Amino acid sequence: MTNNLYNAMYNPDVLSCLANLSSDEVFTPPDVANAMLDMLPQELFTDPNTTFLDPACKSGVFLREIAKRLLVGLEPLYPDLQERIDHIFKNQIFGIAITELTSHLSRRSLYCSKTANGNYSVVQFDSVDGNLRFKNIRHRWRNGKCVFCGAPQSQYDRSDDLETHAYEFIHATKPKEIFKMKFDVIISNPPYHLSDGGHGASAKPIYHLFVEQAKKLSPRFLIMITPSRWFSGGKGLDNFRESMLNDRHITRLVDYQNAKDCFPGISLGGGVSYFLWERDQKSDCEITNIINGRSITVTRPLNQYPVFVRYNEAISIIEKVKSHHESSVVDMISSRNPFGLPTNERGNVNNRPDCVKLFSSAGIGYVKRDAVTQGAENIDKYKVMVSRVTSEHAGEPDKEGTYKVIARIQVLNPGEICTDSYIIACPSDNEKYTWNFFNYLKTKFARFLILQSLSSINLSRERYELVPMQDFGVPQKDEALYAKYELTDEEIKFIESQIKPMDGSDD
Repeated sequence: MTNNLYNAMYNPDVLSCLANLSSDEVFTPPDVANAMLDMLPQELFTDPNTTFLDPACKSGVFLREIAKRLLVGLEPLYPDLQERIDHIFKNQIFGIAITELTSHLSRRSLYCSKTANGNYSVVQFDSVDGNLRFKNIRHRWRNGKCVFCGAPQSQYDRSDDLETHAYEFIHATKPKEIFKMKFDVIISNPPYHLSDGGHGASAKPIYHLFVEQAKKLSPRFLIMITPSRWFSGGKGLDNFRESMLNDRHITRLVDYQNAKDCFPGISLGGGVSYFLWERDQKSDCEITNIINGRSITVTRPLNQYPVFVRYNEAISIIEKVKSHHESSVVDMISSRNPFGLPTNERGNVNNRPDCVKLFSSAGIGYVKRDAVTQGAENIDKYKVMVSRVTSEHAGEPDKEGTYKVIARIQVLNPGEICTDSYIIACPSDNEKYTWNFFNYLKTKFARFLILQSLSSINLSRERYELVPMQDFGVPQKDEALYAKYELTDEEIKFIESQIKPMDGSDD
């Protein structure tokens, strides 16, 4: 009866509601926390010596669900419930809260009291914190940025009554000294990013710092859930991406293409994923894709291709394409800002002889030819203008689960240029050649291959790595491309189920 009372105190519906509160510091739903814990060897929960750490507690859901499993697993060793609770909470479960508020929330979830030494705590500690601590850490500034997390001093050099967001775990030179002990399991859903003081909602990722710091503790098992943007790197994540894709200790990866399937109500561009890292194991990775409620699992190397291919059903298609040993169209794609004009450049309304036509996200204007600071050799060529971000909001598919991928694409004539909102492709003196390239990028085949390297809304040059070159002296159509690469009916069906038609140049 006492055990039932304990379970009743921990109402998972409360934490399920909290999971919908923020896209900045995302709370983990209990069912997701348990799916992550299911990846561990379950005998860990029958061992009274197994130790667990959540270095970024928010709701306390991971520690709560661990406690529930240990309460069952250790019952044969500790038949008395209170003795069992005392042992588990004092010797096996540890946490570091990310804010003072989440420390109270996490203790409430774990100890049934916001103070570990309170009258209503299910276990009595000598301190308020118990084994779930929070310290108001300060950033360490150097040249206007924190040396640990890179937070800008202008944003986070705050008074003592405000949260600093200087998370203790990633601001520790010696993380082993925080609890002065080793951990068998580290599991967490760390904060994803911090505002970097840039334009609009600009932010820098920090979740990778938690992963890297956790690896320094050398746990037997590490499980973390993070945005999937690291699949393609970018904005401080290139080195992290490289190390993760080549780390054969990552034995399992569960990837949600649509973050809402994992965190209902939360939009995260590129989806979300969690992984299992095993200190004492090296192998190919068991990768599970969750797409529109369907789960597909394949074991393969994370570094199988130059870009990480997240969809298992795409592998056979990519292999058939690669068997032709064709070069990639990536060499025909410009880097960002092809003419040196910023995104907010609008030009003038008046066209004069010394001007060129400028396409921006706001419409058409005119700028002087000498305003072009790079790419001048392409001004008087035909070229394909392609949007630099995907069509999909936050990288999420439409209600049918399909993608358009490219938001805007059109052919620019000689004397026409664009701002940094776009990149250009296939600059040529041959109008027909450029138009054939344009129509190739509009095929479902080409856009499907672009989709395979996407894990954010960023449609940069590197995202075209898997798209093969064709003979652009002739038109390219899906039916002919499917036949050329000998795709099966099932493979064609998968492409068609993922990519929506693209009839117009600017939808």
